[in-house]
Order: sequence, then structure tokens, then C-alpha cells
Amino acid sequence: MASKPTRYEVLLTQGAEQDLESIHDYVAEFDCVENANYVLDQLMEVVESLAQFPERGSYPKELVALGIKEYRQTAFKPYRVIYRVLGSQVVIYLIVDGRRDMQSVLAHRFLSA
Repeated sequence: MASKPTRYEVLLTQGAEQDLESIHDYVAEFDCVENANYVLDQLMEVVESLAQFPERGSYPKELVALGIKEYRQTAFKPYRVIYRVLGSQVVIYLIVDGRRDMQSVLAHRFLSA
């Protein structure tokens, strides 16, 4: 049985990087740049924390309902970070405001790829 790494490499997909940029731009436009920077910093802390014990995340109920248990999620409310553990890597696929219609967001991101 292979041992689990003590520290995982965390990677963001291009889509996840675009999500961060969009969130920052939205908060900067409708609130202020300082709050946009704060939200971005907090989301990056959440992402970077996945380097240790990424299994702590829960399974997104929208994906479990479809029989998919490969992805996990963690959050900086209201934002959800959807990721997958692949060997010694954690791949971030989606960072989204959890108040959005998650069924359509997940379908668009995962089924139209």
C-alpha cells in the first residue's frame, strides 16, 4: 500500500485561475479594491491549505447526486473551491460563488470540457 504524501502539490487549472480573476474583478467593481484583494488573499489561503490533508474536504452534493465522488470541496464563504486529489497533486478545477446555480455551473465546467 502506497503511503500518502505529507505535502501535496496544489495546481490550478486555467479555468480556476480565470475564476479567481473574475471574482477579484467583480468585488473590485461592485465593492472596493481593498475588499477584492482581501477575498483573493483568503481564497488563496484556502487553496494553499490543501497542500496538507486535502481529504478533509466534503463531496459536492450536486456531483454526488450524479454518482460522482472524485471531487471534493472546501470553502471561504460564500465561495466554493472544487478540487480533485490525484496522487501527490491537488488539482483545483473551480472556484465559484456558492449562491450561483451550482448544477449549471458544474455541468458547464465539467461536461463541456
